Amino acid sequence: MTQASPEPARRELGMIGLGVMGRNLLLNFAEHGFPVAGYDQDPAKVEALRREAAGLDVAGAADLAALVAGLRTPRALMLLVPAGAAVDAVIAGLAPLLAPGDLIIDGGNSHFKDTDRRALELAGTGLQFLGLGISGGEEGARRGPSLMPGGTPEAYARIRPLLEAVAARVGPEPCVAHLGPGSAGHYVKMVHNGIEYALMELIAESYDLMKRALGLNNREIASAFRDWSEHGPGGFLMETTARIFTRKDPGTGHELVDAILPVARQKGTGLWTSQSAMELQVPAPTIDLAVAQRDLSALDSEREQASRVLPRPLKTRNGDSAEGLRELNQALQVGILMAFAQGMALLRAASERYGYGLDLAAVARVWRGGCIIRIPLLEDLRQAYGRTPGLANPLLDPDLAGQVLVREEGLRSVVCAGALLGVPIPGLMSALAYLDGYRSAWLPANLIQAQRDSFGAHGYQRLDRPGNFHTAWDQEDQR
Repeated sequence: MTQASPEPARRELGMIGLGVMGRNLLLNFAEHGFPVAGYDQDPAKVEALRREAAGLDVAGAADLAALVAGLRTPRALMLLVPAGAAVDAVIAGLAPLLAPGDLIIDGGNSHFKDTDRRALELAGTGLQFLGLGISGGEEGARRGPSLMPGGTPEAYARIRPLLEAVAARVGPEPCVAHLGPGSAGHYVKMVHNGIEYALMELIAESYDLMKRALGLNNREIASAFRDWSEHGPGGFLMETTARIFTRKDPGTGHELVDAILPVARQKGTGLWTSQSAMELQVPAPTIDLAVAQRDLSALDSEREQASRVLPRPLKTRNGDSAEGLRELNQALQVGILMAFAQGMALLRAASERYGYGLDLAAVARVWRGGCIIRIPLLEDLRQAYGRTPGLANPLLDPDLAGQVLVREEGLRSVVCAGALLGVPIPGLMSALAYLDGYRSAWLPANLIQAQRDSFGAHGYQRLDRPGNFHTAWDQEDQR
């Protein structure tokens, strides 16, 4: 492999940012027959690309100008740099080197509002802009990710052959689709990550119940997750979780999971999902709780102190552990469906608010392979939206509702057990509360209306006639 040079200008794509994701995705493009080039401000990463790309048509560029000069026109350049100011800085340095019609692709986890701003700013220069959500981690980038592009159809057409070639496939279908204008791709990726937060929390709570309520050891827990990979929710997260419990720590010879600090951080996409859901007034409590639990886990010193100030020994569940695992399997499957229901309902609301025109069947299809939240349930979701494209919530689909009804008692039993035993399972609890609240034709919000009117004169609506009403609640009843 040689240094990229201005001639011949034949490379299909230039990659800016050669970290784990950028480098592996670039190698993926090259292995599918596309001549590509990469640049990073760290020369060591460029050199690493050169070593790993031996035998492939990949060039390493010394600077942005050399990278741009080696691309065929109209040029296509992808950014895989940290979200925020770094994206703006790269675009500012890159734009003067480009010509109208060239395409900039932001493949990072940018906030969707930043994506809309950047697209608008670049449109004034004649440059095209694509916000591309990418899921699958290091392995996905190298072997086949789930790709979620949003932008103009013209921008997508320029890069479509490359994306379809490298994307994961389920049967003959590539896990990529043009999702809509503007920030549609980054919004879908944001919600993907919010659902991911929820699934990870639900799985972690299941682990907690197995460990502290059922008294299972790591080998038994791994066996349960392996079984659920085949006879339960299935999916990537279930498979990788089973492997975690069998990994030994080279230093101690014990299971590595027990040596890991019980503190989980976040990078923002889960928080953004919750914030957007609240802005759009779409309830997403299981996603919200997943974000909150990561914040709670970070209060490790306070939790240690509270364990002494507020002591309550955890109880172990009596009875057959096999029955406990059966109920937990059911609970987890219902909880996962609630998380997806909340995420898909949010996507529907955002599509209407922001004019994305999302095809939710296509979203489910794109998520079926390559991404972190890939799970057999997504095929059921794809079919549900295929039957009813305007479906307000997956729970309204009779087939999906049937999946809930046959398993909900398991969730109810697990939530009761967690509360009685003192094991914190707020994600599963929120999933049950969401289910019961969503299907309740009556909720006590009439009292909330009355309360708001009594102290703030906000008014209320009535069941028996239209209009807005106010009552002087502190006056005696004049009847």
